Amino acid sequence: MKYTSSTTEVPDAPAVPRHVAIIMDGNGRWATKRFLPRVAGHVKGVEAVRTVVESCARRGVEYLTLFAFSSENWRRPEEEVSLLMRLFVTALEREVSKLHANNIRLRVVGDLSRADDKLQSMIAAAERKTAANTRMTLTVCFNYGGRWDVMQAVGQMVKAHPGVSDFSEEQLAPHLAMAYAPEPDLFIRTGGEQRISNFLLWQLAYTELFFTDTYWPDFSAGCLDEAIASYQHRERRFGRTGAQLAEKTS
Repeated sequence: MKYTSSTTEVPDAPAVPRHVAIIMDGNGRWATKRFLPRVAGHVKGVEAVRTVVESCARRGVEYLTLFAFSSENWRRPEEEVSLLMRLFVTALEREVSKLHANNIRLRVVGDLSRADDKLQSMIAAAERKTAANTRMTLTVCFNYGGRWDVMQAVGQMVKAHPGVSDFSEEQLAPHLAMAYAPEPDLFIRTGGEQRISNFLLWQLAYTELFFTDTYWPDFSAGCLDEAIASYQHRERRFGRTGAQLAEKTS
């Protein structure tokens, strides 16, 4: 399916965001605040993922994208990185069957070459198992970076159009890692930081941004509703004036 680019056409602005993208920040600080090891925060964060997946599906969100591990997260202490890899494996073992039973499709995007063979095999199996599911698409961004995404898409585009030197958005878009999804309507970042940290740089061009001080392990269905309510009060103009928007809706 071809989705509208917000910089080439005016997309729909649904009351319930069709696509929600989240940076799940604050696991480590949540644990530190409670005098617990950082691992405890990451484990608790997996529970929050389950809550938000279920909540988004119930509210009619069609695409949920979670930034699980960035291309810059390899800079973290080796012990923490190793733990995160093990948590990813455990989550796949425990959650894929539940996703499938609830008609939710799983996609994992990013440079998977740094994942070990077991993890790559588990990801491929999970994607195959859930491929026909239609209720919601859950995308997990693993070893993902927005600049990596644009660069890999440019490389594929050039290969697909040998001899061409002048390109358009329409030629690049099919090669982006999330070409199968519409651009996010709502971006959420937990943990108090107010930046997008190399996440979906291309896709967030006209996304509504919502920042909260709540640490990810404490992010609940109520917190999701607060973010959606904030989104619903935004005037989504996509370059137009407020007067034009009012005229269209009158």
